[in-house]
Amino acid sequence: MDFEHELDLMIRSSYPVVYVPTPEEERAEVLIRRVAETGSPVRAVHTWDFVDGMDGGPAKNNPVMALAEVEKGRPDIPAIYILRDFHRFLDDVTVSRKLRNISRHLRTSRKTVVILAPSLRVPQDLAEEITVLDLLPPSYDDIEAELGTITTDVPVRLSPGGQDALVKATQGLMMDRIRLAIARAVASFGRLDDRAIPLVLEEKKQRIRRTEVLEFFPVTETIDDIGGLDVLKAWLEQRASAFTAEAREYGLPAPKGILMVGIQGTGKSLSAKATASLWQLPMLRLDVGRLMGGLVGESEAKTREMIRMAEAMAPCVLFIDELDKAFAGLGSSHVGDSGTSARVFATILTWMEEKTSPVFIAATANSIEALPPEVIRKGRFDEIFFIDLPSDRERREIFEVHLSKVRPNSIRSFDLDTLAFQSEGFNGAEIRQAIFDAMNAAFSQRREFSTDDILRAMSFITPLSKTAAERIRAMQAWAESGRCRPASSDAAKAGLMGQLFGDLNLPDDLRRQQQPDNNT
Repeated sequence: MDFEHELDLMIRSSYPVVYVPTPEEERAEVLIRRVAETGSPVRAVHTWDFVDGMDGGPAKNNPVMALAEVEKGRPDIPAIYILRDFHRFLDDVTVSRKLRNISRHLRTSRKTVVILAPSLRVPQDLAEEITVLDLLPPSYDDIEAELGTITTDVPVRLSPGGQDALVKATQGLMMDRIRLAIARAVASFGRLDDRAIPLVLEEKKQRIRRTEVLEFFPVTETIDDIGGLDVLKAWLEQRASAFTAEAREYGLPAPKGILMVGIQGTGKSLSAKATASLWQLPMLRLDVGRLMGGLVGESEAKTREMIRMAEAMAPCVLFIDELDKAFAGLGSSHVGDSGTSARVFATILTWMEEKTSPVFIAATANSIEALPPEVIRKGRFDEIFFIDLPSDRERREIFEVHLSKVRPNSIRSFDLDTLAFQSEGFNGAEIRQAIFDAMNAAFSQRREFSTDDILRAMSFITPLSKTAAERIRAMQAWAESGRCRPASSDAAKAGLMGQLFGDLNLPDDLRRQQQPDNNT
């Protein structure tokens, strides 16, 4: 959506009040003035804020008088009235009533009110008078043009792919922040070269941190750190180039995301991180709990800001850990929050299904019965993978991965086959803990640890496969219903472990999810 084109259409269509929620006040005003100067007819631009009043004159410290100034303006003279930070006054009954009154007048005049505010806050009684117009972050072309302007008198020594990398690194930042980051790089190095890229990325991390709900997640894990899960890894490797220009030219849509379901400690979060590493994409972590704010409209505003920031960072991986806990709370009926949770929940789900920006969602869930049915409906994710307890072969791989990290030169001294055989029922996290426990025991005696030390450490661990046996068997049986895809070929060949347990007495919630869904 082109901001200037949309604003011009709204003005010429006599929209009375346009609300532009953006932290980029200066950039927004530049664009509004450009619309006023290039439109037909040319329009005068007036600005008001609480401190300086209307054009530095009347209506200081008085929002009602500001609206009166708008009303006094001649209806036949085309004009735009920019009201800065006016969102703070919209809940006042006098301001609200006055704005509704002059809206009738504005519809038959050549005047338009534009509210500029860093956040969106529209009271219900003004919903019909106000039209929201989003100012998206600067596009690739906008940033490229701005770079050309600000580097006119600066030595530029970017590598052949450096400018493209620099522009992509700045995407998601406000234009003012881009200028500051570039100025900092030039001040640091005396010229603009590839060393500016990490400086810009650091600025972006700060911007993401300020959203409160998103975190720039540094990724060190690779797909080689995953033991087993060959089906999932093959799926990810096949789509490693899905976000490239070649893929777009081929007509390939960007992958939407995956949901990885399984018990704790089986490598779901590790797989999500390895996805970002394999695809060489930045990773953002979403804290769904922080979306819920205490003020009216705050949760919805945070959700919109989260979506806007994630899309501005695209292509990227959006990591949502323990989706079952997050969406179980959002999807439930909260009597005390006036439907806020339901609206946030619906906004996220709609975005997940309809988004066209290359934001890949890597979500995990430990308990399928806690997920609302809307989450796992077709269209939300490209694939739902079930990550079962590791097989004998996979446990051997997991031991090999972890032991190679701590003893890369003596891996052959460990009996991996025995360790794999004796660790039946252990998940990846429990295997890693057994290795660390063995190392601690050996280190206390100032000697090297061995296979026997690991076996001894395992004897003191009660795996989750025993403490949560019924729930694990129920999840395995749910996976057998065909609602998901095994992440491992071992599980696929065995028909999943749930098949070994016969006809289980499933909980009612899981039994319902096994029934065919005729609406998908």
